[in-house]
Amino acid sequence: MKYGILLINLGTPDAPTTPAVRRYLRQFLNDPRVIDIHPIGRWLLLNLIILPFRPAKSAAAYRAIWDKDHGSPLLHYGLEVRDKLAQRVSSDIKVVLGMRYGNPSIESALKELQAANCQSIQVLPLFPQYSSAATGSAIAETMRIVQGAWDIPDVFFHSDFHAHPAFIDAVAQVSKPHIENFKPDHLLFSYHGLPERHVQKSDDPTTNQCDLQGPCPVIGAGNRYCYRAQCYASTEAIAKMLDLEAAEYSVSFQSRLGRTPWIKPYTDLVLPELYAKGVRKLALISPSFVADCLETVEEIGIRTKAQWLELGGEDLIIVPCLNAEDVWIDGLTRILQEKTKAQLLA
Repeated sequence: MKYGILLINLGTPDAPTTPAVRRYLRQFLNDPRVIDIHPIGRWLLLNLIILPFRPAKSAAAYRAIWDKDHGSPLLHYGLEVRDKLAQRVSSDIKVVLGMRYGNPSIESALKELQAANCQSIQVLPLFPQYSSAATGSAIAETMRIVQGAWDIPDVFFHSDFHAHPAFIDAVAQVSKPHIENFKPDHLLFSYHGLPERHVQKSDDPTTNQCDLQGPCPVIGAGNRYCYRAQCYASTEAIAKMLDLEAAEYSVSFQSRLGRTPWIKPYTDLVLPELYAKGVRKLALISPSFVADCLETVEEIGIRTKAQWLELGGEDLIIVPCLNAEDVWIDGLTRILQEKTKAQLLA
């Protein structure tokens, strides 16, 4: 019997051009798990406000990070991870990559597994912390496609790995040399943001733990799927591996869009606060991403660094994501081994 592994990431436009970005954003932002408002309101917002103006601006941002040989970093690293992982597992396992939006699609990846006669599939969305907008959407799309098959294989889903020792260890190993060489005054953990209502939807109404203020409570049954709580849990685990004291690091959230409240504190508003406290050399790490992408390379690496220098900061470094580092391939193998069919992995 043949087995399959489907790795899923968010996606990228096919080219750093306005038309390509418009196609990508139309698919991305039309997802009801991403913009979770009434369909009519979402259509009006998308077609009258976002798509007429945002694609040109986003295309310029993509051009700033686009490699002439490899294209989008997210896709480049995704393919490299796929190929490296395929070399680690046994020969009767096929590894494929699918993007929730754009190409290669989840549907095309599943067709590869079907063509290879894979009768058991592990699905691993490459989002360390669970969110309905990313993880939930990727799993829902996979289930939608799989259920259309006449013969439905065994399918096993990974909902998150925010505190898995393999993930935490990989982040710490990749980060440590950069931090030791730079010797920052402070380490800022900047996670991709979400609208507050997304977090509140994941809060158990019987416990009502979520107040969206300060560090989150320890994860339990009531906040099992709370993205914000998982971000804080990842932070604490990584900080412990890096031997950081509480005053040496903090948490913030980036990439907010629109006027609706997003989870706080906001990265761009935290920077002036850190400067006022005397921080001059700042290191920034983004553990909600396993591969460098628009949000890490352009938003943080270019715009956030420019903001820090304008404030008077001496320097800011961006700790690279896990990308296709061998320690991360080792970590992925461990995560996949512990879910199902452990004996099948080499």
